[in-house]
This record gives sequence, C-alpha cells and structure tokens, in this order.
Amino acid sequence: MKKSRVLSMVLVAALLTVPLAGCGNTSGGSGDEIVIGGLAPLTGSVAQYGVAVDNAVKMAVDDINAKGGLLGKRIKYISYDEKGDPTEATNAYTRLVDQDKIVALIGDVTSAPCEAVAQQAARDKLPMITPSGTSEAITTYGENVFRACFIDPYQGQLMASYASKKLNAKTAAILFDNGDPYSSGIADAFEAAAKALGMTITNKEGYASKSTDFNSQLTKIKAGNPDVLLLPVYYNDVVLIAKQAKDQGLTATLLGADGWDGVASEVAKKSDDIKKLLNNAYFCSQYSASSSDPALQNFLKTYKEKYNEEPNMFAVLGYDAMQIMAAAIEKAGTTDSAAVIKALRETNYKGLTGTTTFDDKRNPVREAIITSFDGLNYKVVESYSMS
Repeated sequence: MKKSRVLSMVLVAALLTVPLAGCGNTSGGSGDEIVIGGLAPLTGSVAQYGVAVDNAVKMAVDDINAKGGLLGKRIKYISYDEKGDPTEATNAYTRLVDQDKIVALIGDVTSAPCEAVAQQAARDKLPMITPSGTSEAITTYGENVFRACFIDPYQGQLMASYASKKLNAKTAAILFDNGDPYSSGIADAFEAAAKALGMTITNKEGYASKSTDFNSQLTKIKAGNPDVLLLPVYYNDVVLIAKQAKDQGLTATLLGADGWDGVASEVAKKSDDIKKLLNNAYFCSQYSASSSDPALQNFLKTYKEKYNEEPNMFAVLGYDAMQIMAAAIEKAGTTDSAAVIKALRETNYKGLTGTTTFDDKRNPVREAIITSFDGLNYKVVESYSMS
C-alpha cells in the first residue's frame, strides 16, 4: 500500500473521531455530573424576578440530586447574571456552552434577553426552557425552545375576555411601555380581543421605558372615562402608575398580567397612604398560593425558610421549569439534544402550576389564576380560561 494512501486513511479515521458541532451531547454529561446552565437578571431593575427563578432552580436541583440525580449522575447547575440585558445574556450563554459544556438551559427570565439567547440556542440545537419569557417570538426560533409560562398574547386575550365576561366592561383603556416587547405584546392582543368582544378602546397610550411621570397619558385616559384600564407592565411601574392615577381621580378598574407579581412587596415599601391602591384590581397569574396542593405548600414554606423572603410566581415557574427539563432528560435516557427535545415535546408534567403539556408551538397548556389584592396580600379570585 502506498504511503500517501496510508496517511489518507489515518486522517479520515482521525476526523471521524471528532464530535460535530450542533449534534448534541450523547455522553450524559462529564464524569459523574450532568451540567445544566441558567441565565437570570440577578442584579438590576428586574432582579426580583431573576433571583426568584435562580433560587427556585437551585431548590429543584437539590431535590432531584437528593433523590439520586439524573441518569445515575448529579446535576451541576451553573448560572450567570445577565443584568436584564440581551448582550450580557448572549455573552453569558456563550460562556455556558463553550466553557461550562452545558447540555440544557433554564432561562432566560425576561423577554428581550430570552429572545436573544433563543436564537443562539436554536443554532446550537440546545434544549432550552424559559420559566418566564412571555414574548410570543421566543419559541419560534427553534424546535428546541420551550417555555413554562403563558405567552403575552394569551394573557392579553384572557384579560380582555375576563373584563368583558366577568367584569361586564364596555370600555377599556391601555397604558403600556412601548419600549418593552412584553408590554406591547399584551397590549396589542388585549386591544384586538376587546374589540372582537364588542368593547370600545377609549385610549391606547404608550410611554418610554424607565419613565416615572405618567400624568400626561393618564389625563387623556381619564377624559375617556373607561370602565377598565389595562397596565401590561412590571410591578415597579404598576405602583407608580396606580399612585398617579389615584391622584388624578381615575376610577377605572385596573387590570394586569403576570408582570404584576411582586406588586405587593413593592407597595409594602411605600408609605401607608398608597397601600390600598390596588384593592379591586385584577391580574392573571400562573398559580395560586392558596392552593391545597401539598407539593406547592411545601415549596412555598421551604423557599421562605431557605431565603427568608416570600416566593413569587417566578420562583414557582423556575422550579417547574427545572423539573420539566429533568423529567425530559430522564425520559430520554440520555443528554443527547435530539432525544431530550423529543421528550420535552411529549411532556405531561404535574407540577406546582398544575398539569403542563405543550402545544405545537411549545407553549404550555393550562388554566390561569385571576388574582386580586387584600391589602398587602394577594387574593385568588378564580381559575379562568377562555374555552
């Protein structure tokens, strides 16, 4: 045999032993560990959400490891602070994949960073589940991207239905953050659904992200005298808007989505004169803290004992997201990406938020919980679905 031919055969054999990018990890993790990554805003304006998710994922990992781990191995969870910034999130994702060699991702937490990361995860075909990224676009980037929370349009449609059918509202106004896809997504869906239900939209007013003065928009909204006012924004803006709305004498019933979770603790930091601002307001949530489910009650109790603070909806979703991913890996019997993604599609998981299955767009299917306030406490009104 010629020397050149021998060398060619050696080179081919060597190339066949090199793993191909994007084909998935089939080893089940390195050594005695399965490495799963996390991304969350642990500092910055939405840190309350990120810290809650990260804390709860760690609890889920501890619970799984205490029961023997996955595939005979312990889970090693590595998470990074992305500060609520898409660029920080994509840089952290690259570090998780290239340096930490993760086999799956829990995250991101808010919509804009989550969209940025989903695009990268789709290229890598990495199994990914966001606990709380609600933008409709997130799961459209790849068959590998799932979510544990409701999408923005669903929440907007649901709150329009609730306003019309349960609150008998005939007119509605909308005040939203026009720089945030979460806020604008819910606002647009609410508007379309409300009109389809025969409601009149008296005003749809936007404001720039990080605004603190909403009086100009509220003056226009008050002139329209709506029955309800949708505020599809996060808890810190809700408190500011509610105070200014009350000062203007606006009497519309306030409505919100899951970004309101955290409002009670934010109001608790304020003076006594605004602590009753949100009585008779309504928002849709993903679970009921008053549920009699022993698993949920044990989680809420353990979380408070461990972290010395009340768990919010994001904590509950973080715990479920990790458990859903773990169940998929266990069902697949491997950490191979394609096998885990297939198992995720077949999810039928009974968790803290109820029983979750996924639709063909990898969004969860289950009821929402309509929540109000009793002083500084959340008050569950009822379970509600549009079906």
